[in-house]
Amino acid sequence: MKNLLILFIIIFFSKNATSQESQIVDTTRRVANITYKKNGSEVTFTPETPPLTQIAGAPTAFYKHFWELGDGDYSNEEAPTKQYKKEGEYEVKYWATNVYDNGKPPTSRPKKIKIDDANDSAEADSSMADDLSLIRNREPMPSEEMVVVMSYKNYKDYATSGTLHLYFNEQKYKADNFELADTRLYNNERQIKSEDLVFSHEVNDERSFYASSKNEINLLRARFQDSTEKEDLELTLMETKATYKKSSTIAFENMKPNEERNIFYTFKTTPEMLNDTSAIISVRSIYIPDNNYKTHKVKDMEMEIVTSHDPNKMSSNSTFLNYRLVRFKRPKFKIRFQNNGEGPASTIRLETDVPDMFDKATIRVEDMYPKVKICPKSEVNYSCLDTTYTNKQAIFTFKNIYLPGSEQKNVKDYDSTQGFVKYSLKFSKDFHKQKTKSRTAIIFDKNKPIITNYSTTRFLPGISIGAKAGYNSFSDLEDSKSYFVGATISPYKSYKWYWQVELLNSFHKYNDNKTVTIETIDSPTFIGTQRTTTTNSFNNVDWELPVLARYNINNYIGLGAGLQGMISISEKSTEEITIEQAENLNGGDIGQYSQISKTSTSASNSFANFRTGFLVEATAGFARIGPSVGARYVLNFKENYNYMQFYAIWKF
Repeated sequence: MKNLLILFIIIFFSKNATSQESQIVDTTRRVANITYKKNGSEVTFTPETPPLTQIAGAPTAFYKHFWELGDGDYSNEEAPTKQYKKEGEYEVKYWATNVYDNGKPPTSRPKKIKIDDANDSAEADSSMADDLSLIRNREPMPSEEMVVVMSYKNYKDYATSGTLHLYFNEQKYKADNFELADTRLYNNERQIKSEDLVFSHEVNDERSFYASSKNEINLLRARFQDSTEKEDLELTLMETKATYKKSSTIAFENMKPNEERNIFYTFKTTPEMLNDTSAIISVRSIYIPDNNYKTHKVKDMEMEIVTSHDPNKMSSNSTFLNYRLVRFKRPKFKIRFQNNGEGPASTIRLETDVPDMFDKATIRVEDMYPKVKICPKSEVNYSCLDTTYTNKQAIFTFKNIYLPGSEQKNVKDYDSTQGFVKYSLKFSKDFHKQKTKSRTAIIFDKNKPIITNYSTTRFLPGISIGAKAGYNSFSDLEDSKSYFVGATISPYKSYKWYWQVELLNSFHKYNDNKTVTIETIDSPTFIGTQRTTTTNSFNNVDWELPVLARYNINNYIGLGAGLQGMISISEKSTEEITIEQAENLNGGDIGQYSQISKTSTSASNSFANFRTGFLVEATAGFARIGPSVGARYVLNFKENYNYMQFYAIWKF
């Protein structure tokens, strides 16, 4: 019977667990299928994609396509045609990205195809403009899969064996943005598990090898220019390891001159990915074409974190800033756009907000596409980018260009319909620690504006330590003398509201609870009055622990209010009892008192007499950082213990 009861309990909870698991399965996820037709050695692939759900008010929804064709080749056409050079079985993968669509991108299963009639004489397309490139199939979105393709080309005039690195997950972000789920190699490359890299110093050094395994560097900060051949490999590796947390290393061999190869990485973006969807993150590749030399090339790829795949977007690399260090920095912003029309655009106007904390006069265009010259002051008839200003905006205008539309006939590459402007600027002379929001209105020719998301910049709280000293005035205590020193901690140079916590160590002497008792004595030895005086004096070392909210009215005046606790970590009390007598004189008058006895007893306590209270204060001086003076009134919840505090403080 007992065994049957146990079996019943196991079955019951197993069913409940199964039902709970079934509740969290995403049954609404859409699916895209791969179909294909073979014509001899040629194969044409076509996707079967689910219907799109149009976002209200957005341009017409559409799919972006990315194919991995199973032999190291890829395509972003909707229906690519592939001619395979070798017979065999190939696994084709497909990713569809929904643009201006409500919902998640559809999933797709790989499909294996068998090629029996290959064309060995088919020539591979030579498509690389640079010797090293990085592309992605979509912008990173939290909890979504993304493919990165690293393409490399042998630009030497002899066959080479070398090394490739891909670095990701920047050190400046606490959480990882990516997990490397899969690496696919098609040209007999091999992954190297060790992060150490062995390379030769120079060919003249008879291949004397050095190992670089340094994981961090604090002072070196190289500025990389893409596709530029570099010589200082140690510097590049050390700086890169100081910038990124994780990496993947690939070794390749026997690469022929002008040969091009692709490596495919599948990344899963983590749920902890930076929540700010106007942020720019990056990955970096390092290409060492010949392990006998230190010459190498570096390529960075910047990406914008998104919550939906909208090609019209504004982003920044300065979503979180350290206020202490930004005075001479140049935050960068990037505006992306896509022509979704049925024809080309010749004029594109970007009206972007510039918050007051930035100086519009310092705007510098760092990069752009289409690549054009900066317009001169006079009118010209060639392609150029013009920059003008209003009180609140910077206006970038592409003039006399040709940017095809995604709905235009014979346009197969959606990337060719996209463009961007990347610019940097300095902070104004007097700027405060405020969050900013800016967005862009994108106008294609004379069409209605398309409004982007908000790009935000905000400052890290930072820490400001303050030194504080002053005097406490207790009006209700006799002979009170109280001095204190202490420290404060608060956010660095807050603009308006902020919290402040203090620890004050005070030294306090005072008298309290003095009592006088008078009694009449009529005895055979003495007739008169006896006066007994009891005095309690204290010598304390107190800790005051205020927690308050403060508000800076301007740069010079601040207000605050909060609660505080006070405890005596060392309390020494002394009780003195003095007895005096005065005789009755003739006529009933009392004579002069004379001391009969005086006794004293002492006691000490530690961490006793906890008191709480409410406080208000005002300061004048340099309210946000630097020296100031202040006055605080503490209303204690214990009787006769209210006091005024006068102090000087210096915040660092």
